[in-house]
Amino acid sequence: MQALLLAGGLGTRLRPLTENLPKPMALVGNRPWLEHLILDYKDQGVDEFVIAVKHYRELIESFLGDGSKYGVRIEYAVEKELLGTAGAIKNAEHLLGDRFIVVNADIIHQIDLQNAIRFHEDHNGLVTICLTEVEDPSHYGVVEKGEDGRISSFVEKPKKEEAPSNLINAGIYVMDRAALDHIPARKVVSIEKETFPLLIDNGSGVFGYPVSGYWMDMGTKDRYRQLHWDVLDRKFPLSISGKEMNEKGIWIGENVHIGQGVLLVPPVMIGDNVTIGDRSIIGPYTVIGNSCRIGSHARMSKTILWDRCKVSAGAQLNECIFGTGMQIAGPHMMREEVLSSAGNAAMGGNRTLEVHNQ
Repeated sequence: MQALLLAGGLGTRLRPLTENLPKPMALVGNRPWLEHLILDYKDQGVDEFVIAVKHYRELIESFLGDGSKYGVRIEYAVEKELLGTAGAIKNAEHLLGDRFIVVNADIIHQIDLQNAIRFHEDHNGLVTICLTEVEDPSHYGVVEKGEDGRISSFVEKPKKEEAPSNLINAGIYVMDRAALDHIPARKVVSIEKETFPLLIDNGSGVFGYPVSGYWMDMGTKDRYRQLHWDVLDRKFPLSISGKEMNEKGIWIGENVHIGQGVLLVPPVMIGDNVTIGDRSIIGPYTVIGNSCRIGSHARMSKTILWDRCKVSAGAQLNECIFGTGMQIAGPHMMREEVLSSAGNAAMGGNRTLEVHNQ
């Protein structure tokens, strides 16, 4: 089976973390989400991937390569200009087979793909939209469907009181190649606002399939934090690198040096090659990336550090997110700060910030 991953968007709502980084490359549990996604889909029988790229495409291409290190094949469809969701699919047409999965690559999910594919094979429509149920559908694309799953209306981001249901477009589709005949080439086209309504109106057959399993749009900083708390609480059973210690809820990677008197308050995730200074208190709900250095007497809770961060002695961090290579110099107390080096990208440079006690 083949999957097209749409990874060309700007990720503006997650800035500054995605200032110079494609949003699907944001770290989730100390690994780029795009890598998690490919590995999960590989386990479900997908062995060919096409990735639609534009902004900072070199970061994706250099990290994933041709897919051989994952045992899959990866090809890239490059957008010279942003073409919208349907335009990006049309732009990749020359790389796609007769049937394929389309995924908004910044949507965090873990679903049963095979059930969705079987549902698609059982109807005569061109598209199956995977659906998930939410409490407030006003920020999403909402569907109304019949008992057979055929979608009769598709409403993008309606007012809550006007929504036809609580079933929303999950950003995951099974499509037949013939659906691409209805998308004009080299034009900006929205699949949600233009293509799906067109296919519904002309009788091509658009069906909805409710999926279970974890689903989240990580597009805001609050959701990004909650995603990590769900990983640590195992509400989202994402694979975690490192060994879980005897005390449940503490994962520690390889070559980690923990100083004397350090208290780890679960849940905590610590990456590889990390040093934590004496008498620091780490947790609860804290993720420390690979090759980070934490000074002595530091206190961290509800905080996420990407790789190669340095936190000075005596630091007190609460509900902070630091991008790759951040260095916080001097004694400080920080709360709800989101900081990123302007040039760090996925694995890049460093930035030092001096923050003194208030």
